Amino acid sequence: MSTTLARARTLLFAPGHRPDRFAKASASGAGLVVLDLEDAVAPADKEAARGHVRDWLADGHPCAVRVNASGTPWHEDDLDALSGHDCVVMVPKSESAAVLSGITSRTGVGVLALVETAAGVLEAPRIAAATGVERLALGTFDLAAELGVSPDDHAAMAWSRGALVLASAAAAIAPPVDGVTGDVGDDERLRSDVRRAAAVGFSGKLCIHPRQVALAEEQLAPAAEEVRWARTVLAGVEAAGGAAVVVVEGRMVDKPVIDRARRILEEQSANDG
Repeated sequence: MSTTLARARTLLFAPGHRPDRFAKASASGAGLVVLDLEDAVAPADKEAARGHVRDWLADGHPCAVRVNASGTPWHEDDLDALSGHDCVVMVPKSESAAVLSGITSRTGVGVLALVETAAGVLEAPRIAAATGVERLALGTFDLAAELGVSPDDHAAMAWSRGALVLASAAAAIAPPVDGVTGDVGDDERLRSDVRRAAAVGFSGKLCIHPRQVALAEEQLAPAAEEVRWARTVLAGVEAAGGAAVVVVEGRMVDKPVIDRARRILEEQSANDG
């Protein structure tokens, strides 16, 4: 599951109390399905939703599960339901590295830390480095509400996005996953949101409707020109006998450039395979 989570470009939510949507979400083409026990489920439906998710996991379906936050009445039972299964636990309101490591120790599953508070953003370096944390995701709506800004204001959210990108790179985990685009009918807004997030170092997108998946996947995949450039760079290096510094298409190519070219081709190969 660690590899699946690290490579996933799109993570699609499905409400835990709607088992009729689980298979549809799995067939959507999303890199990873996130069964939601938190925001999408009313308190009266929490127990039933947990049972549906437990049954889905018992049938061998890999997925992530967003549990209820630590300190809520449902958190402990949610964790018990995940123990021993092939899944990832998405932890909302992630603010403490110790809490996240404790969840991994207890359940035996990896953590996708959903950072959606100011405290969580400030703790991002420690969260990303915590034992069991495999990737970070940004909860833009909750964070924006706390900051008193619009979740659609990229300038207002820029510092928080940068903090998660830097924390992930420093901890040597996969680049983070960006928050949802609320208007599921606005394709151009989705394209813009994904492009902007990718430009600052995000490599994934949280989706709330299956129709968002294909478009987000397309925007997050390496562009054809990037793939052509990467192949040209590596071919030039090979032709030069592996020299530390070469000139390809009139530009100097050294180790950082070679590393970037390899990452592009590895990403394309991993997701095409």
